[in-house]
Amino acid sequence: MDVDLRSREARTPEPDANTELARRRTGMSFQRTRMSADRTLMSVIRTAISLIGFGFTIYQVFEKLEAAGMVDDANASRNFGLAFVLVALVMLLIGIVYHVAFMLGLRRTREQMTAEGLIHGESVFPPSFTLVTAALVFLLGLVAITTMLGFATFG
Repeated sequence: MDVDLRSREARTPEPDANTELARRRTGMSFQRTRMSADRTLMSVIRTAISLIGFGFTIYQVFEKLEAAGMVDDANASRNFGLAFVLVALVMLLIGIVYHVAFMLGLRRTREQMTAEGLIHGESVFPPSFTLVTAALVFLLGLVAITTMLGFATFG
């Protein structure tokens, strides 16, 4: 079988200009796919920030109303705000896990295609700055929920 493979490789002509152009375009499609995955994670980040901000605001409003004596029992409303932050954190965690799994698969496919000579892999495939941002927003959400739980415990 190795002999057959070598003879096939020997018969394969050098790539012409069209084949070379196709390899470059396919290589660039990996960059476009990577940027698309980053944009998807950015939409998850935007939604999570909105939910965290909205949940924290609801929580704070009812905390202040209760402190001012305008509301007798604000636990249900505070729990509603807490639920928004929890949903945001779960959604963000799922988005991060999905993004990491997708990017690892994309890198493996790209490396395999580069090794087979199907694409050019000279361009850099850096770590995702969006992923770093998502991790920071996740930490921000943890701080928000810790603060909210701290108010519920010590307030």
